[in-house]
Amino acid sequence: MLDSRQRAHLRALANPLDALFQVGKGNLSEMACRQFDEALTARELIKVSILRSASEDARTIADDAAAAVGADVVSLVGRRFVLYRASDKLRKEGRSIRLP
Repeated sequence: MLDSRQRAHLRALANPLDALFQVGKGNLSEMACRQFDEALTARELIKVSILRSASEDARTIADDAAAAVGADVVSLVGRRFVLYRASDKLRKEGRSIRLP
């Protein structure tokens, strides 16, 4: 669970990022969750865009994605959300995001 200071720091880091994934009318598939998991292991912070064809609202999709991969929803603005999960792989390499 992130506090407000950590969330603000992660939002600032995510601001220049492009959306890596798009969620459409198929909503969250097992394959999408697997890709989110791999991306979070490699990057710790990802941005996802939700297409207008998605049948569920953005909050539901963001919460479901976070629960599926064990991540935290950092922000949700319009049809984009940001996920964060600490990565042991990056921590061992000394490249992990340092939270305040």
